[in-house]
Amino acid sequence: MSLKTAVAAPFRQRGTDRMAESEFVVALSLDRSWFSPDQAKTLVDVAASEGLVERTDDALVVGFDAAAVDVPEGFAPSEDVLRSRSTFERILDTVVESGVEKQDAVAGINSLQSELGVTLEAAAVVYARGEGVAVEEIAADAREEL
Repeated sequence: MSLKTAVAAPFRQRGTDRMAESEFVVALSLDRSWFSPDQAKTLVDVAASEGLVERTDDALVVGFDAAAVDVPEGFAPSEDVLRSRSTFERILDTVVESGVEKQDAVAGINSLQSELGVTLEAAAVVYARGEGVAVEEIAADAREEL
């Protein structure tokens, strides 16, 4: 996922799991020239809403192992990472990242939704778990939306 990669890059570059929000914004906007400073701040908001970073009093703390994320040479995230994704989109992206073809996942989720008579998000959670994909945090969001 390019959002996770974009978030991981500054933490990997500095070899830390914690940095000031301003330092993170500078890393994305000035050091890498991926975004304007305002866009980088929006990225922080999106990443925080998805649990990728946590804001503390004085810093951002990455919510995953940034060192384990591969940042390919020449990688540049698209501006799509600046928009908040729905719970369904987050689950689907997680399933696809695990190796399931997107078309197969969507077909399976739609089939489950029809068969079980549940929301699209609930069907996506059931599908992900059936594929052995951990989506507990996102599933909690889906429960809250019900």
